[in-house]
Amino acid sequence: MNSTLREDADAIIRASLNAVLPDEAVRRALEAFRPGKGRVLLVAAGKAAWQMAHTAVEVLGRVDGGVVVTKYHHGKGEIPGVACYEAGHPVPDENGFAATEQALELVRGLTAEDTVLFLLSGGGSALFEKPLIPGDELQDVTSQLLASGADIVEMNTLRKRLSGVKGGRFAQRCAPAQVFEIVLSDVLGDPLDMIASGPAAPDSSTCAQALAIAEKYRLNLSEQAKALLAQETPKALDNVTTKITGSVRQLCAAAAEACRARGYEPVLLTDQLCCEAREAGSFLGSIARAHAGQGRKLAFIAGGETVVHLTGKGLGGRNQELALAAAPALAGRNAAVFSVGSDGTDGPTDAAGGYVDGGTLAALAAAGWNVYDTLQNNDAYHALQAVDGLILTGPTGTNVNDVAVALVEGKGAW
Repeated sequence: MNSTLREDADAIIRASLNAVLPDEAVRRALEAFRPGKGRVLLVAAGKAAWQMAHTAVEVLGRVDGGVVVTKYHHGKGEIPGVACYEAGHPVPDENGFAATEQALELVRGLTAEDTVLFLLSGGGSALFEKPLIPGDELQDVTSQLLASGADIVEMNTLRKRLSGVKGGRFAQRCAPAQVFEIVLSDVLGDPLDMIASGPAAPDSSTCAQALAIAEKYRLNLSEQAKALLAQETPKALDNVTTKITGSVRQLCAAAAEACRARGYEPVLLTDQLCCEAREAGSFLGSIARAHAGQGRKLAFIAGGETVVHLTGKGLGGRNQELALAAAPALAGRNAAVFSVGSDGTDGPTDAAGGYVDGGTLAALAAAGWNVYDTLQNNDAYHALQAVDGLILTGPTGTNVNDVAVALVEGKGAW
């Protein structure tokens, strides 16, 4: 491993994540918060929910009740006046269903003078859920979509029709109270109806699109689920004000600034990366290989959210697959590729992502790992673990997609 490149990667990751923590973003958004004369209730859902709620209560001084539902191990203690719950992600579970019921009970019977402060972040699709089909069937549908390689927009188009809170239905349940929504976006282009499946946003997707997605991936659905896909969602809401406070664009800008601070010339390739993880990794590796040894320190940055098509039974996540797929192209070059999920968890693992450089391929081979076989088995976690290539941050308190960076040193071969 190139210790200099790894140190640079770790420093860039820390600086980038610190720049997109929700604290200041929530504070800025609350400058426009004008509650009514009645009660102020707080509901927060997503992987950044605890951090957002903690900051909001700190700024406001108090709320008249609240519910937070976040991913397991993402809560950091008690928040005054707020009940905090942890639940399953990316597959919803009974704890999430129960927490969502508590949120619905909290907003039951509100008046036009009441205000609901709704704090939303990525992961809310799984964590904030009132299924209209049996819970175990919803879990199965989610698992099918994850394994199929469906992107986040396709997944949410289906999931909002199987839910009693998604696709604008939560805002309907709050009426006639006003909903002030603060959003950390984890969906490319920031479409409000797709972020966490849009509990407080009018739905732009159609039944025809939902049915086409089910057909595209040959999903095994019950007759009840098929009937729900044919039922339309709310197309207009008059009780919601929304502020988007963070997105992958800010993450990429922060990464570029961090790269510049370490002496690299940053090049933003895209902030809307949305292909197969292993294809993105191979592409970034090829870019690094083409520029290595030309006398310039370069950093090629790509933000977004790739997908993984499950073909094996290993352990990993999209960021780990992306990094591992870059290893062959980097072999023998003074270059590195790393990819990290801004929430600190990549797939069903404790890693945030992965790191590889010009020495990784040889180290993997020496440890008995074949990159192509490993990718086919979706076992990037164990391969990277064997060569100290895992990126471990722990839960970060934010969630604005992923960032992948190819670092190229000015000097030549490894």
